[in-house]
Amino acid sequence: RRQRQMCIRDSQTFFKNEIKSPFLRLKQLREQRGITQIKLALDLNLSQNSISRYESGERQADYSTLVLLADYFNVSVDYLLNRTNNPIFNEK
Repeated sequence: RRQRQMCIRDSQTFFKNEIKSPFLRLKQLREQRGITQIKLALDLNLSQNSISRYESGERQADYSTLVLLADYFNVSVDYLLNRTNNPIFNEK
């Protein structure tokens, strides 16, 4: 039983440290531009609490919010979600 508890604890540590929240990129984008959570929330008509939870991974944004955030920062939704390292949004 003790060995099983160690395995569970080790896997929790792995997932906590190794798997990054897609919204860490949101925080990175916001901080690079010198924008506070409050300013971002006001600009997008969202609550500061929602922005904080998106950044921490406590809450997931719906599709329309993802598009809103991507448009605000002029990046693709895929970049925001860490699906690509290319921030350039390709318009067709």
